[in-house]
Amino acid sequence: MIRRLRARAAALLRDEEGSSPVEFVLVGTLLTVLTLAVLQFGLAVYVRNVVHDAAVEGAYHAALADTSLGDGAERTRDIVSRTIGADYAGDVTVHETSALGHAAVEVRIRTTLPLIGLLGAPRSLEVTAHAPVESFD
Repeated sequence: MIRRLRARAAALLRDEEGSSPVEFVLVGTLLTVLTLAVLQFGLAVYVRNVVHDAAVEGAYHAALADTSLGDGAERTRDIVSRTIGADYAGDVTVHETSALGHAAVEVRIRTTLPLIGLLGAPRSLEVTAHAPVESFD
């Protein structure tokens, strides 16, 4: 009796019938999650690069001899708004500094880091850019 139960249990363990659909679902789910994670990482890097480039452009614009700090902030907000949306251009600060050993303009942007699509943690991404101040002298 025990021998028959062992033989039947061994036969059932060797039986692979129905395992293909289960493997397909498990592997398919894993690959889908991995693909979505890579796409989300790419989106986060894209948003970070756009915000950084906008900060650099705004800093260089504000550092021109014939423009103001407000012009640089407006240019930064405009670039971010046109590229990824106005929600990402809310917190832009521009001020003069001497952090680089000479007069410079600093642009700092605090914005949302996208975690799920474009939704994410507000003010969790901070980017800073500097540019030397130009003068007519």
